[in-house]
Amino acid sequence: MTDKLTKQLFLLLAAGLPLASHASPPETGPQPIPLYGENTPAENNGMSREGVTLTADILTGAADADYFLLKPDPDKTSGMAVVICPGGGYGCTCYGYEGLGPAEWLREQGILAVVLRYRVPNGHGSIPLADAEQALRTVRSHAAEWGVNPSRIGVMGFSAGGHLAATASTLLTDPDTRPDFTILFYPVITMDPQWTHGGSRKNLLGANPSESATERYSAEKQVTDATPPAFIAVSNEDRSVSPVNSVLYYEALHKHRIPAELHIFPEGPHGFGLKTDFPYHDEMVASLARWLREINAGKFSTVR
Repeated sequence: MTDKLTKQLFLLLAAGLPLASHASPPETGPQPIPLYGENTPAENNGMSREGVTLTADILTGAADADYFLLKPDPDKTSGMAVVICPGGGYGCTCYGYEGLGPAEWLREQGILAVVLRYRVPNGHGSIPLADAEQALRTVRSHAAEWGVNPSRIGVMGFSAGGHLAATASTLLTDPDTRPDFTILFYPVITMDPQWTHGGSRKNLLGANPSESATERYSAEKQVTDATPPAFIAVSNEDRSVSPVNSVLYYEALHKHRIPAELHIFPEGPHGFGLKTDFPYHDEMVASLARWLREINAGKFSTVR
């Protein structure tokens, strides 16, 4: 079997899509797990399950939340875990290259990864945050079983998923749902119309959000002394989400003396993720791997 075909089969299996009867699927692979189990979340986004579309890389219009669990090899485990929030403008989740791909990289670093396919908000801004909090709560509740240090659980987000990760890091209500560190790739941060991503803002808050909602979901305005340390990576050439978003979050962290590392790369499109064709991929992942080792060694405060 070719490497390309193996990868395609893996992605189909991971997405929960049916395989042709003549295909030989891999013996193991991540399967989607309902985020709330048999329970019903408190708030409904009003979306119909019949309207969901699914490919091996993108889930659109999610009415339910689920996740994939990727554990590191036992002899390589670091005791760390990361909840990954893929991007998609709050209308879909690009759980392939912004979810399962980064999860595999984390797994190779000895880090357990949870790829969250959160519900689309459909104008209900609290719904993705509720899903992110539930994912963090799930990891902490399984920490002993999964070999995770409960004080080394972070969140990673891409684009609109970066907004979700930043929101989970700032709108803190429960110690069990506070991330210990934050990783952001080309994130949407603010809901200020001058700098935000218009589609994400509309999908999250509706066409005409109130001033209070705009303020609440502008993550740079919600940073406090309890916000966790952050690693941020963005391209200066990003034409989809202004890199000013990343700068706003970094400045807010710096104001509160929260340890933060900001990488603004001179070239590259929006959505570079951990793709190896990004011109600064090797430099970026080396920096991220070093930063994660420093987090795990306790170099930066992660007190909840």
